[in-house]
Amino acid sequence: MATFISVPLKKSSEVDLVKPLSKFVTASYPAGDEQSEYLRAVEELNKLRKSALGRPLDKHESSLEILLRYYDQLCSIEPKFPFCENQLCLTFTWKDAFDKGSLFGGSVKLSLASLGYEKTCVLFNCAALASQIATEQNIDNDECLKAAAKYYQLASGAFSHIKDTVLSALSREPTMDICPETVGTLSTIMLAQAQEVFFLKATSDRMKDAVIAKLANQAADFYGEAFKQCQYKDNLPKEVLPVLAAKHCIMQANAELHQSILAKQKKRFGEEIARLQHAAELVKTVASRYDEYVSVKDLTDKINRALTAAKKDNDFIYHDRVPEVKDLEHIGKAALVKATAITPPLSQKFTDLFEKMVPMAVQQSMGIYGQRKADTVNRLVGMMREATNLCNGVLASLNLPAALEDLSGDSIPQSIAEKSRSIVGQGGLQNIEKLIRDLPELLTRNREILDESLKMLDDEETTDNELRSKFNQRWNRTPSGDLYKPLRAEGTNFRNVLDKAVQADQVVRDRYNAQCDMIALLCKPENELNAAIPSANPTRTLQGSEVVNVLRSLLAQLDEVKKERETLEGEIKAVTFDMSTAFLKALAQDGAINEEQLSLSQLDQSYGSYNHKVSASLSKQEELLGQVQTSHQEFSSLKQSNNEANQREEVLKKLASAHDSYVEICNNLREGTKFYNDLTEILLKFQNKCSDIVFARKTERDELLKELQQSIAREPSAPSFNVPAYQSTPAAPALAPGPTPAPRTVFVSNHKLITAKSIFDVSSP
Repeated sequence: MATFISVPLKKSSEVDLVKPLSKFVTASYPAGDEQSEYLRAVEELNKLRKSALGRPLDKHESSLEILLRYYDQLCSIEPKFPFCENQLCLTFTWKDAFDKGSLFGGSVKLSLASLGYEKTCVLFNCAALASQIATEQNIDNDECLKAAAKYYQLASGAFSHIKDTVLSALSREPTMDICPETVGTLSTIMLAQAQEVFFLKATSDRMKDAVIAKLANQAADFYGEAFKQCQYKDNLPKEVLPVLAAKHCIMQANAELHQSILAKQKKRFGEEIARLQHAAELVKTVASRYDEYVSVKDLTDKINRALTAAKKDNDFIYHDRVPEVKDLEHIGKAALVKATAITPPLSQKFTDLFEKMVPMAVQQSMGIYGQRKADTVNRLVGMMREATNLCNGVLASLNLPAALEDLSGDSIPQSIAEKSRSIVGQGGLQNIEKLIRDLPELLTRNREILDESLKMLDDEETTDNELRSKFNQRWNRTPSGDLYKPLRAEGTNFRNVLDKAVQADQVVRDRYNAQCDMIALLCKPENELNAAIPSANPTRTLQGSEVVNVLRSLLAQLDEVKKERETLEGEIKAVTFDMSTAFLKALAQDGAINEEQLSLSQLDQSYGSYNHKVSASLSKQEELLGQVQTSHQEFSSLKQSNNEANQREEVLKKLASAHDSYVEICNNLREGTKFYNDLTEILLKFQNKCSDIVFARKTERDELLKELQQSIAREPSAPSFNVPAYQSTPAAPALAPGPTPAPRTVFVSNHKLITAKSIFDVSSP
C-alpha cells in the first residue's frame, strides 16, 4: 500500500454570529415575517458554524459536507451583509495549521475582522479534510480509488483557490499555512497524489504498459515540482520533503519499469535492460535515503528479478547493445487529473438560509434610488407649496378675499372669521409654543448621542495610538485613525445637518415672533376680534358691480387650483415602484448595477406626467394672479378711499397674513419634530455601529496583546555570546548524510508501503 500525505485542520476560536447579525437585521428590516425569517436564519448559521468548526470532525464525507455547507453559506451572505471593519465588524481568530506552539505555550494565530479571512480558513479546512478522507481510502478497492482521486482533486482546487484569492481577502500578512507559496505547494502535492491514484487504478485494471508508464511519469513530474516548491518551506513538517523525494523516485522507477516491458515487446532488449537498471538505481536511492518514510522492498525485488532475467536473455540470446540512460527516448506524460474548480455552491445539500435577502449592492442601489425618488417628490411638492405660498402672499397683500366680503365696513369678513376659527381649532398659540419648546430638547438629545458615539471612537483611537507608540512595528494592525475615517466623515455630516437645522429653527422662531401679536388677535373671541378691527364705510354700490363678480370668479379659480394641488401632492407621494427587481436582474445579467441609469429611467417614467401637471398648475396660477391684480386695481379705484378704510384694510391684510404664517409655522415645526425624531433613530444606528466596531477593536487588541506578550516571553533576554573553548564539550562525530527523522503524527498518515504485489497483481487482497 502507498504512503500519502494529508493536511491537518486549522483551529478556530468561538465566534458569536447571532448578536451582530441580528442587530443588523433588526436595524435594516421592519418588524414582521421577513425580519423573523432572517433572525431564524442567523440562528441556523450560528449552529452550522459550531457544527463545522466547534468540534472534532470525523474523516468522513458527512463531516466534509458540513464544512462545505458552511463555506457555501459564507459565500451566500458575503454580498448581503456589510462585513468590514467599520460597519458590521466580526473578528475571526484562526491558528496556523502547522504551528505546534513553543515551550511557553500558545501558537501562531491571526485575528481579523474579515469575512474573506473566515472563508479562506474554512476552505483550507475543506481541503485538509478532503485530503484526510482521500488518504483513508482502501486503494485495493476500485470505488475507493475513485473517491480518493475525487477528494485529492478537490483539495488541490481548494488550495489553488486560496493561493489566488488570499491576499486580496486579507488586510494583513496571512499566517504561513495560508500564504500563497504554502497553499500553492499543497495544491501541487494533492494533484500529484491524485495522479498517483490514477496510476494505481490503471495498474489494477491491467491497462496497457504504455499508458501506465505515462501516468507514472506524469505523477513523478508532479512530485518533482512539489519537492522543488517544498525545499525551502520551514513551516511544513520535516517528513514531507523526504516523502516527496521518495515518491518522485518511485514514480520514475514505475515509469521505467512499464516502459521496459514495452521495449521488450518491441524486441528492444538493450533498452529494456537500460530502463530496468535506471529503475533499480532509483529504488536503491529511495531505500538508502528515505527508508524511514517509505519502503520499496517489493518494488525493488520485482525490478531486480526483471533485470536479472533480461540480462540473462540478452547475454545468451540477443546480445543487444545496452544504451546510456541519457540516450533513451523520453517517456511521454498523461495528466488525467486537474484541480477541481471552486465555484459555490460546493455542497450537494446547500440551501441558502438568506435566499430572500437581496445583496448589499442592491440594498445600496435601493438606498440611492430612494434618495433620488425623495428628491424628485420633494422638488415637485416643494414647487407646488412654494407657488401656493406665493399665491397666498399676493392675495394677502391685496386684502383678498376679505376686501370683497367687507363691503359693509363694520363686521368681520367671512374669510377672516374662518381663519380665526381654523387657528383656534388647531390649538392656537399654545400649540405653536409647545412645538417650539420641544425642539431644543430633541436637538440636545441628538447632540448627546452623536457626541457619545464620537467619544467612543476617540477613546479607542487614543489607546491604539499609545500601544502603537509602545510596540512600534510589532503593533501590526490597521491604525484606528485610518479605520474610523468613514465613520468620522459620517459624524461630521451629522453635525453639519444639526447646525443647519438649528439655523432653520431660528428662522421659524423669528417668523413666529413677527406674527405673534396678530396670531393672538385671531385667537380671541369673535366680539373682541371685531372690536379690534377698525370700522369704515366703503361704497355699498360696489356689492353688485361687475368688477366684484370678476374678482370673486378669479379667486374661486385660484381656490380650485390649490385643491387640485393637494390631490396632486397625494398622488405624487403615493407613487411606488419595486426597483429591487430591476437591480437584481441587472446584477444577475451584468454582474454590476448601473444605478444612475436605471433609477433616472424609472423616475422619468413614473414622474414624467406629474412634471407636466405641476408645470401646468404653476402656469395657470401665474395667469390667474395677473388677472386678479389687474381687476383689483380697477376695484380699488372704484372704492371711496379714506383714512379709516385704509386702516381697516391694513389690519385685515395682517390678519390674513398671520393665518397663512400660522399654518406654515405649524407645518415647519411638525416637520422639524419629525426630522429630529427620525434623526434620533439614524444616530442610534450610528452609535451602535461605533459601539460594535470599538468592541471588535478591543477584542482584536486583547488578542494581539496576548500574542505580543507570548512573543516577548519567548525572546532571549540577552544576545548570543561566545563560550570559552575550555568550557566546550567535544563535538559529536558527524552523522552520515540523510533525512532527519521526524515525528509521524501530523502530516503523513499511515505510512503505507508500496508493494510490487499490490501494484501489479490483480488478485492481491
